[in-house]
Amino acid sequence: MLQSGIPNGKNDVDKTRLLQSIALFDGMSVEDLNALSDTLTARAFDAGERIFAQGDAGSAMYIVASGEVNIYLQPTPSSRISLEDLRQGGFFGELGLFDEKPRSASAVAAIDTVLLELQHETLVGFLERRPQAALAILRVMSGRLRETNSLLSARAAVNVDEEFDKHLSWSDRLADAVAELNGSWKFILLIIAITAVWCVFNSNLLVRAPVDPYPYQFFNLALGILVGLQGPLIVMSQNRQARKDRARADTDYRVNLKNEVNIETLLRELNELRAEVQSGRQS
Repeated sequence: MLQSGIPNGKNDVDKTRLLQSIALFDGMSVEDLNALSDTLTARAFDAGERIFAQGDAGSAMYIVASGEVNIYLQPTPSSRISLEDLRQGGFFGELGLFDEKPRSASAVAAIDTVLLELQHETLVGFLERRPQAALAILRVMSGRLRETNSLLSARAAVNVDEEFDKHLSWSDRLADAVAELNGSWKFILLIIAITAVWCVFNSNLLVRAPVDPYPYQFFNLALGILVGLQGPLIVMSQNRQARKDRARADTDYRVNLKNEVNIETLLRELNELRAEVQSGRQS
């Protein structure tokens, strides 16, 4: 790892603008950002070089000035879960600024990368002079924690049908039953049978004074009411089925994303292994 200073002048302006683009420092004045940028230390990392590992002591955060950084978890030596790829303007390691506890994830430079380092002591002194900035920082940190939890939970595929069935009400079940019945031969044969029985029962051949004589106005009214009730119930079932299909598509997307991340992780590990083998041959 190389460490370099950034000379005064145009690069200082670039550092200030970089800080302005980070939500962590929203609400701060340009003067404060300029003062804060003067305390940043530029550090260069080669491609594949680890910035810190999960469990390492943390007392600084990093801002990506150029290059790309991969944040990942490594629950076992043979497994690796990629969480996020950060490029220019991205930042990470901010938890170490406050608690100075071991890192909760690992970070590695995906390509040649330059980072701006902000130490714990520097930020503490800055917040002592500007305490209102702490609220903005806390809001951003809570948002990043929620995003991380959502990302991790999305990596487990769920059974969409079971999740929907758990929250079905009696009206939802009734709508599904009506929609299923209307799309079957059972319903067609039932309507034909009821129609035939009703016509025969109200025929003048069997009864002198039928309840609903031809043209069976009462029966037509009952059929109209039945059709009028069926329509909304079927539409309700179709709308819920459409939501279920969208949930399935979203689950498929997350599973595909998980597979893509795993493939990228495998490719990255293969590249690192290839680099180690080549360096061993050269030595």
